[in-house]
Parts: sequence; structure tokens; C-alpha cells
Amino acid sequence: MTAKHPTLLATALLAAALALTGCGSGGDSGKAAQSDRNAAAPEAADREAGSVQQQDTAEAEDTTEAPVPAPTHIIRTASLTVTTDDVSGALAEARTTVESAGGYVADETTDRDADGNERSRLTLRVPPQEYDAVLDDLAGLGKPVERKVSAKDVTDQVVDVESRIRTQRASVSRIRELMDQATDLSDVVSLESELSDRQADLEALQARLESLESRTGMATVTLALHEPDAKPAPENDETTIGDALAGGWNAFTATLRWIVIVLGAALPFAATALLLWLLWRTVRHRLPSTPRLRTRPAPPAPVTPPPPVGDTE
Repeated sequence: MTAKHPTLLATALLAAALALTGCGSGGDSGKAAQSDRNAAAPEAADREAGSVQQQDTAEAEDTTEAPVPAPTHIIRTASLTVTTDDVSGALAEARTTVESAGGYVADETTDRDADGNERSRLTLRVPPQEYDAVLDDLAGLGKPVERKVSAKDVTDQVVDVESRIRTQRASVSRIRELMDQATDLSDVVSLESELSDRQADLEALQARLESLESRTGMATVTLALHEPDAKPAPENDETTIGDALAGGWNAFTATLRWIVIVLGAALPFAATALLLWLLWRTVRHRLPSTPRLRTRPAPPAPVTPPPPVGDTE
């Protein structure tokens, strides 16, 4: 009995030690697992935040619009000659085609040649986006004889004029501010003259920009329609007898007008000179006249008779 008690006691102590060791290791492993979970949580949060940020960036890139290209300014012109047996019908169809495309007829000339054949010439303004389609439709009015197309890029000119207009406007604003601050009369007069010059330059630039925008905003198409046996209508830049007569009459009326203007300007001076001349004559007649000394004529010189001829003694 006595020998058994130490053995039992040792066994109990060993079992207790093993139990305590298991609990300790279980607690340590639980704490280690909890620590691992706590350390892995920020990493997972960072990965999730990164994925959300990448998704937001992708959505922002998708919603960002592409940069708009700078507009180009091109002057488009074309000339088209078409022969047809029905000039009037082709003319009406050409008007309908241009108006349907959003354009208009800027100029029209219709007449007959010396043989009585009908012919017509039109200047059409067409939107640039309908330019090619309108040309094709006009070419289908009859038999195309001649077609010329040209395009000129004036984007640099438009950009330059717009920049100069902005600069000139700023200059005009500065001059006006100086005028508001000026107190001396001479400064005000000088600034007004400078403002007038810069305002004139600004208006000239604006007029040039309007011309460029008008020429680039609408394409110009010159359409010539005539019968197969007719001669083409003369272009607008050709001088006819009527144009010469009209030009001569305009020159005559302009010269006559300038003569009348000169005479009207000289009339006050002529009237003043005439009044002074009449006054001088009136005063001269009223002044007492001084007596003139009468001079007796000198007596005639005595005439000596010539000696008789042949009397030598």
C-alpha cells in the first residue's frame, strides 16, 4: 500500500502538468490566431480600399469626355456648268435643292443669247455639310460640262484675327479707364483721339472676322445652266456695254456732283469779293476828283523851204 501511493501521486502530478500544458498551449494558439486575424484585417481593408479606388478611377476615366478638336475654317467654292434642254425647269429644281439643304440663291442672271437660246447663271450659298450632296444633285440636272472645286484653309487667319480683336478690346478698355481718370483737358483730348483710332482698328478687325466667318460658314457654288446650242452666260466679272455705259454715267454724275460742291464752297468767297469790289467803286465815285492841268500844245516848228533845184549861183 505504501509503495503504491508514490506511484499514484506521480501519475496524478503528471496528468495535471499535461492538462496545464494543453490549456496554456490552447490559450496561446487562440491568442496567436486572434493576433493573425487582427493583423490580416487592415491588409484586407487596404486591398478592398484599393479595389474601390481603382473602380472609381476607371469610372471617372469612362465619364471623362475626350478633348474637343479645334474647329477648322475652310472656304469652299465650286463652279459647275450643266447643259439641259429645259433651262427653266432645271433652274426651279436647283432652287428647290439649295433651299432644301438650308442654303439660298445669292445671285441670279437669266437671259437669251443672240440665237434665242435660254441660259442662266446662279450664285448659290450652301452649308458646308451639304456641299458635296448639293453638287451631286446639281450635276444631275442635265449633262455636266465643267466642274471646278477648291478649298482654302483660313483657320490661321481666323485665329489671328480673333486674337487681335481680344487684344484691341483690352486696349480700348484701358484707354477708357485712363479717360475716366484724366483731369487735364489736353490729356482728355489726346486720349479721345487715341480711343477713336483704336476703336476704328477694332471695327476693321471685326468686319474682317465677319467676312471670314461668312465665307467659311457657307460654301459658294456658281451654277451655269444653258441649252446645248447656247453660249454660256458671261461671268459677273466680265464687262459688257451696259456696264461700260453705267460706269460712264456714274463717273459723269460724280464729276458733276464734285463741281457743284466746289462751286458751293467757293460761292461765299466770290460773294464777298464782289461786295468789296462794288463798295470800292461806290467810294471811288464819291471822292472829289482833282483838277487836271491842261497843257497847251507846242507851236509847230517853222518849215524851211528847200533850195531851188538847178540854181547854183
